[in-house]
Amino acid sequence: MNQSYPSNLTSEQWELLSGLIPPAKKGGRKRSVDMEAVINAILYILCAGCAWRMLPHDFPNWKTVYHYFRQWRKDGTWQQIHERLRLWVRVSQNREASPSEVIMDSQSVETATMVSKEVGYDSGKKIKGRKRHIVIDTLGLLIVVVITAANVSEQAGAKQVLWKLDQVRDRMGRLIRIWVDGGYRGKDFTQWVIHVYRWLWSVVTRQEEQKGFVVLPKRWMVERTFGWFNWCRRLSKDYEILPQTSEAFIYVAMIRLMLKQLA
Repeated sequence: MNQSYPSNLTSEQWELLSGLIPPAKKGGRKRSVDMEAVINAILYILCAGCAWRMLPHDFPNWKTVYHYFRQWRKDGTWQQIHERLRLWVRVSQNREASPSEVIMDSQSVETATMVSKEVGYDSGKKIKGRKRHIVIDTLGLLIVVVITAANVSEQAGAKQVLWKLDQVRDRMGRLIRIWVDGGYRGKDFTQWVIHVYRWLWSVVTRQEEQKGFVVLPKRWMVERTFGWFNWCRRLSKDYEILPQTSEAFIYVAMIRLMLKQLA
């Protein structure tokens, strides 16, 4: 008898998600694995933060689970599922499908010892690792994520994020303004963003006389999203050999969050 883990989906959450799971490919052997068990196994890895080989034996074989995770990372399935759920959440909150304004920020995180690809030192945060560059809407929902070495500057990372955001412009028809913090300031860069992408670039900084912790307009929303990542131990550090795997786990974390909001 399979055990129930806190990371498992409820029956209502699985009902929402099941219709978004890609069907088995035509030809070959019939799919025999329980896809709900596969998803619950991936969520267990995400929340517990353990290695794939340490997956409890009442889940499907770890190689099978990893196969689906990796395949869906490579073919874009995680992003497709994430985007559908994001639209459902926005509709449930009586919002338009496309936001009119978004917020961009970055977060530097340490990498595990065995990670060597795309690793750098963030001298400002004094962290050796990687940097997560994200764009969210005003509900805190993820739109784009890019993983770079931690020594990549905010503006250099923003160029990668803006290019990726431009690739989904067909879903961002109402987007007018992007809010950022002082790390992205610069007259030349602001003019470049407006000239190339036709989006307003609004920098939010706190006043010099403000001391200690201050809640800044728009800025707190992206900090909340980074805080949501902390619910998942797999995201407490960057344990992934490939930056693309880190991105995939962030999408999975947001999928889990949105399923909780919807059901």
